Amino acid sequence: MEILWSPWRSQYIDSFKEESKIDEPSCFICDAVNAIGEEKKRLVIARLDFSIVMLNKFPYNNGHILIAPKKHTGDIDELNDVEAAEMLSTVRRASSILKKVFNPNGFNIGMNLGRVAGAGLPCHIHIHIVPRWNGDANFMPVIADTKVISQSLEQTQEILAKEFNCF
Repeated sequence: MEILWSPWRSQYIDSFKEESKIDEPSCFICDAVNAIGEEKKRLVIARLDFSIVMLNKFPYNNGHILIAPKKHTGDIDELNDVEAAEMLSTVRRASSILKKVFNPNGFNIGMNLGRVAGAGLPCHIHIHIVPRWNGDANFMPVIADTKVISQSLEQTQEILAKEFNCF
């Protein structure tokens, strides 16, 4: 079994003062949805009719993105068919763009629904797309407790936003 090890994400986990609940009225995704004109600051890559695409502020790998509905919900059953279809279509489009831009060998694509399933933000569902490369779990995380990300979030956001062509 391959392990996606990410000890630096403790900064993200520690950033929650209180445990986020599924019924929280707002979150960082909602903040990004509502912050029109602040795409760079909010790491937004694309705004669609019912979804938003953004970089993960604490990535597992370069190009780690989140696709979320604009609707604030922690329950996938609250999405209508159009909202759900747009998200899945966006996963397909995003993985195609990530292949073109970064040439990964594969992807981890998935959702964590609920705190017990590993959701750091259970109040707003989102899909993770993590590009993977052969050997991307090298010695640095094991020996130095450090993950090497070869590009800044700002550079990655700029490149992917151009490819999505949504602004």
